[in-house]
Amino acid sequence: MGAIVNLSLNLDNIDKSKVIKGKKGSYYNVTLSINDEESQFGDNVSAFDSQSKEERDAKSKRNYIGNGKVVWTDGTINAVTTNLQPQQEVQAETADLDLPF
Repeated sequence: MGAIVNLSLNLDNIDKSKVIKGKKGSYYNVTLSINDEESQFGDNVSAFDSQSKEERDAKSKRNYIGNGKVVWTDGTINAVTTNLQPQQEVQAETADLDLPF
């Protein structure tokens, strides 16, 4: 695992026409961008509607639907690591869980 991200989505900004109806529910494709620097609010992750190749080629404006921050990383992602838990602490916390898998 490379990182854990906490993210808040603004559901009012979701383009309802991009909701995909599937056999097991409805889906909405989102792209996350993990930045090397934090914003003025301490966020370093942005979420926006996934764009088609045509939208990307046309340089269409992104529809931002949320933001957040990386809260843990194993060091393989070069994101800002302010206030992140070291990997050893996370492993120690989960070592005692009785999970069925």
